[in-house]
Amino acid sequence: MRSVGDLRSLRACVRAWKQEGQRIGFVPTMGNLHAGHFSLVELAHRHAERVVASVFVNPTQFGPNEDFGRYPRTLAEDTVGLIEHGCDLLFAPAVEVMYPGGPEHTLKIHVPDVGDTLEGAHRPGHFDGVATVVAKLLVMVEPDVAVFGQKDWQQQLLVRRLVQELALPLEIITGPIVREADGLALSSRNRYLDANQRARAPELHATLEWMRSSFAEGHVRAAVEGAAVRRLERAGFAPDYAAVRRAMDLAIPAEGERTGLMALVAARLGTTRLIDNLCFD
Repeated sequence: MRSVGDLRSLRACVRAWKQEGQRIGFVPTMGNLHAGHFSLVELAHRHAERVVASVFVNPTQFGPNEDFGRYPRTLAEDTVGLIEHGCDLLFAPAVEVMYPGGPEHTLKIHVPDVGDTLEGAHRPGHFDGVATVVAKLLVMVEPDVAVFGQKDWQQQLLVRRLVQELALPLEIITGPIVREADGLALSSRNRYLDANQRARAPELHATLEWMRSSFAEGHVRAAVEGAAVRRLERAGFAPDYAAVRRAMDLAIPAEGERTGLMALVAARLGTTRLIDNLCFD
């Protein structure tokens, strides 16, 4: 695997592969990689001959009181893992490469509707930072296919909308959530949890499963959401939301709508914010 940090080297490598007729897969990450990330690399390889992964902790998607400063940066370990899982090229740019004029002076891309609800409502500006950095990375890498994880369901919907609006010539693929044996979705932020919090964390997934079964039993959406919030609070979480939405666009389902839905939750355990989701169908 080759590692580069500058745009010229990245493009030269990708261009050479494309001239050989090889398809390019792309997996953007913020590093601190785990089995969930590596499953996306492997999925990308099933759709492309060459796979590029990026590691960049993007400052513009963190709010002023969020964990940008302490977000785990483990590039050496990430490099080893990417090699082991067949990545062909690691792009690990500095902030100056991604934001030549500085993050505070960069243009911003806002994706309305899907970017304004749930995570967008609770983390103002977050999805503007995500949309901006993803657009930059897609222009830089020029992949044929890009792979995003289902755990960040709202993010992959936003990226699909971004690609459609900008008429970018690539396919977006969503990889399934990878979970621990007790149901906890793999996340780089799981390492923030102490032993007591880690023992309680699987209740997030258990609550999603309860929401699905409760809705299937005929309970109305608002009642399911309210009960889910109370369930998480009893387990020691501080929920931001527990919502039943249309999977395709995160719109609130109409009364009597029972198919194509999913549950999404976001909650804090101590200072650690976790998200998860579960499709009903």
